[in-house]
Amino acid sequence: MDVTTLAVALISVGGTLGGTLGGSVLSQRARRAEASEQNHRAESEREQQRKEHALQAKRDLYAHLNTAARAYRIAARDAVQAAERGEDVDPAPLDAAKNAWADQYSQAQMALVKDVLQVASSLNRALGIGYSAVKQLPNSPNPDEAYQRAKTWFSGPMSDGVYLLRVTLRHDLGVETDPHFEQTRMQMLATLDNARDNLSRLLTAERPQTAGPTPQT
Repeated sequence: MDVTTLAVALISVGGTLGGTLGGSVLSQRARRAEASEQNHRAESEREQQRKEHALQAKRDLYAHLNTAARAYRIAARDAVQAAERGEDVDPAPLDAAKNAWADQYSQAQMALVKDVLQVASSLNRALGIGYSAVKQLPNSPNPDEAYQRAKTWFSGPMSDGVYLLRVTLRHDLGVETDPHFEQTRMQMLATLDNARDNLSRLLTAERPQTAGPTPQT
């Protein structure tokens, strides 16, 4: 074998080996890139699942909070109407609704954002005053005035307060979008707080004339 033939053979072998090694390297790089893409895709899917689970948990919390607030108001309103008709009022439904709200509100306090918590806290205080108004009815020195006051409270400010909570929750979830909602929220919140303070003063003024303390929440 002459030198030229040997050189050609060596170059041929080297090219074959180089091509094989190069192909192997490229194949490994492709596999690593594919594995990295799969890992990235899997992590993205897990993150999306976490977000969806968190959003669903938030929806569930908000739904339960809204339901508890509405049930509490209705139970108190029904107790007032039944008492005014002279019926024997079973305190169990109202107390059960009160406890259900307290449980949901306690859980919500750990998760609500500031604006939503502000509304829920104001509503919690308003519901508490309403509960006191119901419990104070039997010992009121002016029953007609007391019943009318309680009915007005639960059909007016308290109804508006529950509505405000529901709309605030829906805005936080993005279900409703109103560019002027923040202004509306603050106005309704101020109205609810003022009505609650007024009712609280009236109940406090009556309290020394009643037999026994007013139940508190």
